[in-house]
Amino acid sequence: MTYPERFARRLRLPADDRSPAAARAAVRAVLTEAGLTELLDETLLLTTELATNGVVHAGTDINLTVAADPIGVRVTVTDYRSGGIDPLDTAMPEVTAEGGRGLLLVDRFASSWGTTHDQTGKSIWFRIDRDPDARPATRPDPDAAAETNLPDLSQLAALLTVAPAIQSRLPVDQIVTELLARCHDTTAAAGGAIEYDAGDGAGAQILAKFGDVGSVSVAVPLPLTAPACGKLMLAGEAEPSWRPLAELVAERIALAVQIDRMRTDEQRRSGWLTYLAEAGELLAHSLEEHLTVALIPQLVVPQLGRWAAVHLTGDGPDLRLASLTHAEEAELEHLRTKLDTAAPALASALATDGWTGMELPVPRGLDGIAVPLSARGATIGVLTVGKHVERQHSSEERAVVADLAKRSALALDNARIHAERQAVANELQAALMPGSLPDVAGVSFAAEYLPATARRLPGSGPGPVSGTEVGGDFYDATELADHRLWVAIGDVCGKGAQAAAVTGVVRDVLRVMARDGRPLPRALELLNATLLEQPGDMRYATIASALLDRDPDGSLNATLCLSGHEKPLLLRADGEIAWVGREGTAVGLFPDVKVNPEEVRLDPGDTLVFFTDGVTERRDGAAMFGHERIERAVRDAAGKGARQIATALLEAVEAFSPESPRDDIAILVVRCDPNLRLASFAEGPELRLARYA
Repeated sequence: MTYPERFARRLRLPADDRSPAAARAAVRAVLTEAGLTELLDETLLLTTELATNGVVHAGTDINLTVAADPIGVRVTVTDYRSGGIDPLDTAMPEVTAEGGRGLLLVDRFASSWGTTHDQTGKSIWFRIDRDPDARPATRPDPDAAAETNLPDLSQLAALLTVAPAIQSRLPVDQIVTELLARCHDTTAAAGGAIEYDAGDGAGAQILAKFGDVGSVSVAVPLPLTAPACGKLMLAGEAEPSWRPLAELVAERIALAVQIDRMRTDEQRRSGWLTYLAEAGELLAHSLEEHLTVALIPQLVVPQLGRWAAVHLTGDGPDLRLASLTHAEEAELEHLRTKLDTAAPALASALATDGWTGMELPVPRGLDGIAVPLSARGATIGVLTVGKHVERQHSSEERAVVADLAKRSALALDNARIHAERQAVANELQAALMPGSLPDVAGVSFAAEYLPATARRLPGSGPGPVSGTEVGGDFYDATELADHRLWVAIGDVCGKGAQAAAVTGVVRDVLRVMARDGRPLPRALELLNATLLEQPGDMRYATIASALLDRDPDGSLNATLCLSGHEKPLLLRADGEIAWVGREGTAVGLFPDVKVNPEEVRLDPGDTLVFFTDGVTERRDGAAMFGHERIERAVRDAAGKGARQIATALLEAVEAFSPESPRDDIAILVVRCDPNLRLASFAEGPELRLARYA
């Protein structure tokens, strides 16, 4: 079938804002006559964009060619601006609301398109084909159409409604612009605009506009849900049909705006939920109070305000400024001064019964909101958040700040509980260790202790490292009344308070028995009976203990008893090594214990190295540290002092795996060294050695 010439239009349009409407009218006429009305939405949209770019942005006259055939329509727009394609034509939609979407929209909706440009101007053409499976539209009768001047309801609905397929791919301002352009096509108004106020304090803005709206003849409110409001305005000599048409367009525009607002609100709420979830996770991972306090303002700025600060309560009624941050780093000191001045007002508000948060109760110069930090029925501080540069906080943002304040307060309270628990554990652990090791001539002692899940900080030096739970490992050494020396190292089953209780019993009973002059086998038998009398299960321990006698020649004779414990390592002065001791029964398991004392002689320069199973069972994947690595670690330290040997072994154990220890590690070193004397050491196991003068 050959389409007649009337299914094509060619016209030249001047460079003014009425030309896009004329171009739309030509396109509509061709598509209506050709029976291609299903292509109206896309074709009108692209024609408007290209015509607007030509007459408004290029600033020249344009030539428009529209030609329809049985399967589609081809539109060509030519302007006379010399040079290449305007960069605006390919810009992203969100940055070209006034300049049009140009080739980006053409590429999105057209079946095919192309450009030509030379020194006189450029031409952009696009083609849109109909769906081959769609039923052909009924071509209107020109004679019947001439008998009426008004479109019927179906034509009017098609005129003023943007197809859902188009709406889903266009931003709301483009949809509003298209609806306003269709209103312009129908009314031929001299000008028109859509004014919209979201009700968020930012004020009214113009969503779309054409022509001059200096003299408004028709103004129709947009039926929006409060607090949003807006209106459609038409300028020119109004006709009776303008208001009903404007009301219909206003309803369509309000619907598009409401849908976009609901979509935006849903995306924003989803974003806030994600933000709160991530903030809560970060706060939950921080168990150090000072780190948590420093983190809170960082989570707030800039998402919820220009600045944020945390004030914490103390022993008295006053608040202290604990942390703050500002989007502008140069403003930090100025903000700190203002917040210090505001602290009394915040403390007064915090002391008020029922205060749950409000505008900042402070002098002028600070504008924002303040929310108490409360957790587990106690108020521990105040979170203050400064307003945004251009507006006050919205109700949604206030709710997010309140939620974040609850999470922050709980994280702070957890950090304080953790700190208290760690302090208790440290004090209890210290009570289970000797305050100092014996200071005697001819014998040097050294000890290392590392609780499970703890890592020694670089440069922290030897000695205990704090953990969050009391371990079951212990060591002890003391000088007896008859000038003999008693040493012991052990591992009590379990951890925590129960293990600490058993550790206290084991250490105290052994120490008392040793000072009372009881032989080691008898002392271990009495300890075994004592543990069996303790309530509860799993009240047992492995122990390696020894009594040391000093000979006049400077050597040491050790009576060694092993109660289910690892054999100690004897390191000779020349580097030779031997595992010494005879295995016996752990205490606290059976009514009868088997004790096998063994005599071991330490000549000058020899060292006896005791350790717990946290050393041998230190893991790196499937591999364990084991006894061979202990031998290598101490052999390399042969001939050195007790401190160097203990430190070398601990460093080797720690370096064996990147993971934190899963079990407590205790090391006790006894060295026969007549050339050294020990200086007193008041706290911990570290010993300062000084050579004889």
